[in-house]
Amino acid sequence: MTYKEKVSEKPENSSETLDHEVLDPEIIEPEAADPEEGDSAEEEKKLSPMEELQEQLKKKDAELTEQKNNFLREKADLENFRKRLVKDKADAVQFANERLLKDLVQIDDNMDRAMNTPNTTLETLREGVEMIQKQFNTFLKNQKVEPIEAMGEIFDPSLHEVMTQIESEEHDENTVLQEYSKGFTLNGRILRSAKVVTSKKPIKETPPQIKEESIEDEK
Repeated sequence: MTYKEKVSEKPENSSETLDHEVLDPEIIEPEAADPEEGDSAEEEKKLSPMEELQEQLKKKDAELTEQKNNFLREKADLENFRKRLVKDKADAVQFANERLLKDLVQIDDNMDRAMNTPNTTLETLREGVEMIQKQFNTFLKNQKVEPIEAMGEIFDPSLHEVMTQIESEEHDENTVLQEYSKGFTLNGRILRSAKVVTSKKPIKETPPQIKEESIEDEK
């Protein structure tokens, strides 16, 4: 017998009641609403357009404050970096020749030793000066300073500076015969031109007899 049939058999006027009422499985109860969704819906309903606008303004103010703080931090970092660059540049200018001067001081020390050595003879003094000169040449080489070859070379205006000329029949014209002071290059660029004496062809004088004949011919 089915559930419906049992219910139909119950007298209509019966005063008896069931302690527990049996539910029909075919009847579907409505699903319970999610409390969170209800809360959010209620909040949305509670906010008026003016309140929503105020909330948006608060969010924008917070974003602007954060961006401003980031900008101030970056500005401070940039200012500190600029100050470090200025200090590094000043130090570089002030101490740029530090290593160079250290090498020169050592050469000066050797010069003092050579001059203050007791019982110095002309020969020992010369030997000391030659050693110091070698040390100085090594120093120049380490600094990329190279001497300019001049003696016996043809005059080059980009390398040599002519001080005077000497007549010579043994050399081609504009040949460097003497060197007043050496020239040097620094990393391939002229540091100082060499001051030199160059040759020139001698002026040939006309013999007196030829001069007299030319005068008579004119007459």
